[in-house]
Amino acid sequence: MLTLYYAPGACSMASHITLEECGAQYEPKLLAMAKAEQRSETYLKVNPRGKVPALDVNGTVLTENLAILTYLALTHPDKKLLPDDPFQRAKCLSHMAYLGNTVHPAFTHFVRPERFTEDANAAAATKAMGKKTFWGLLGEIDGLLAGKDWVMGSQFTVADPYTLVFYGWGVRAELPVGDLKNYTAFKERMLKRPAVRKVLEREQSPLLKAA
Repeated sequence: MLTLYYAPGACSMASHITLEECGAQYEPKLLAMAKAEQRSETYLKVNPRGKVPALDVNGTVLTENLAILTYLALTHPDKKLLPDDPFQRAKCLSHMAYLGNTVHPAFTHFVRPERFTEDANAAAATKAMGKKTFWGLLGEIDGLLAGKDWVMGSQFTVADPYTLVFYGWGVRAELPVGDLKNYTAFKERMLKRPAVRKVLEREQSPLLKAA
């Protein structure tokens, strides 16, 4: 039995969509970030880091999108959510690592500058630089998507739900993401997938309003 711990609009949306794309039997467990449920005693027993996503697999918990997405792809090989070619598979994993290690932290500097400095003046500068950096990275993703249907080209993979997360964060941050033509076209293709729409409706995503 699979249980996904997620929060609406968080990066856990990538794992949430992938579970639906796999057709997996799972139980979605909503955490209300506004109520700090991710730091509750109950949830910290699931994931001591107090973050989402967390995927309980028959009583053993897996964390981090990169790991969860890879696990889901490997356990549902019929869905072809990772390239078969070793080099292309490595490139897919590299892209997801880039999202988690570079793009996500830039956004965190923008929305949570207090995590990086206790100086109020420095926090304002951190926030401004985080926003600038995040916007630049969205532009980089836009370039990576040029001439492609999906991140890896013609094949839909686990990298695609993860990539959609950051477009949604751009919408949330009121950045002019509509100017990113390749990324926006990618978002539109994603919204046509039933699994994606099901999750976005469950999470009440602003991406539905931006459609």
